[in-house]
Formats: sequence, structure tokens, C-alpha cells
Amino acid sequence: MSFLTAEWRKLVMINYEVAPEILQKYVPKGTALDFFEGKCYVSLVGFMFLNTKLLGIKVPFHSNFEEVNLRFYVKRRVGEETKRGVVFTKEIVPKPAITFVANTIYKENYETLPMKHSWKEDHDSLKVSYKWKTKNKWNTIFVEAKNEREKIKENSVIEFISEHYWGYAKKNENETNEYEVKHPKWEYYPISNYKLNVDFSTNYGDEFKALNEVIPNSVMLLEGSEISVENKTTL
Repeated sequence: MSFLTAEWRKLVMINYEVAPEILQKYVPKGTALDFFEGKCYVSLVGFMFLNTKLLGIKVPFHSNFEEVNLRFYVKRRVGEETKRGVVFTKEIVPKPAITFVANTIYKENYETLPMKHSWKEDHDSLKVSYKWKTKNKWNTIFVEAKNEREKIKENSVIEFISEHYWGYAKKNENETNEYEVKHPKWEYYPISNYKLNVDFSTNYGDEFKALNEVIPNSVMLLEGSEISVENKTTL
């Protein structure tokens, strides 16, 4: 049985190129940074968890909630196979029980903060925003997109950002947790406008302060799907 099942919906992905050395201290043992066309990316991702179940059971008041995370991309060679995965520097949710389970079992870095979201849809456009409150200040990510899904093209930056099916977490300097995330290939909505009000240094540390001043390399809105997070293995 899967550890967690849910739907991940309306994923806003804001992507920045960063110097690889910024991320080296976060890279779990047994993995290496993954690059796209020579570029090393971090992504700020906001989305909704819907119909969430732990070990097949719905937890009261913990089925539907927001998440915002900052993540980067790694790979792990296993024989002839390359496992492409993500590492989270921090994941923000509004539910303390989710934080406790993720930090205790999967050794992730979750934090519980006030959060809210907005989805507004009409025939032509789709507007999606996610907000979270840090030190009495609201951070906001907002996108407006054409309300028409498109297929992700092979070998595109959208495919690179969205098609990572493994999660890795640094248990300690010598051990790494690995888990599989299963979902079909997603579709995306073409972006027409976006706005950001995010204090990266306050939320994620001074090494990410430069992101306050730079324009993202790309901004994406993906529909998402049903997903499952499988049980972890310690490497």
C-alpha cells in the first residue's frame, strides 16, 4: 500500500537558475545535481493537496490543504538506470500534523504557517494564487494563464521541471531517504501574466537572498493529477 495518496492540482512552478555551489550542502549522499542544458535550477512551487489519504485512510481536517516548497533537482545512477528526483530545502503547509509526519518519517524540512489560496476560472483565463504568512508578512505567488491545457513537449524545460519521479532527503551525512512519486505525465496552461511577492532570505536562508532581485527563468502552471508517494528506502 502507498504511504500517501492524493491529488496535486494547479501547480505553480517558478524557476530560477542558480550557481550549483549554493546547493551542494543540501545534496543527499548518493545523488548528484541534475542540470538542464547546462543550467542548475531551483523551483518555488505552490499547489493544492486534495483528497489526501495516509495508508489509505483520510485524516479528519487534513484532506485538502495548500503547500509551497522550494526544491531543486538531482539524479542517482543505479546500474544502467538514472533516477531523476527532487530535493526540498523547505516545504510549507498549514497543518501541523502533516509537518510532524513528514519531518519524523521522511526527514523532510516541513514548516507549519498560515496559508490560503485562490482559484478563479472563466472561459478564457485561469487565475491561481498561493499565499503564506512568515513573520507577520504575507508572501504571494500569482499566475494568470490561458484556460486551455497543452501537452508537454519532449526535451523541453517544462518536461525537465515536472518529470522527476523520485524524492530524496538527507537523513544525515551518511544516509539518504529515497521514495518514489507516481503520477501520469501532466499538462500545462500557457502563462500570460504573473506576480511575485516573496522574501526568499526570510523563508529559505541568506544563500537564496539573490532570488529577491532576479527575474525567473520561467513560470509554469500545470494541472496536476492523482499521485501516490511510496514508502521510503534508506540508502
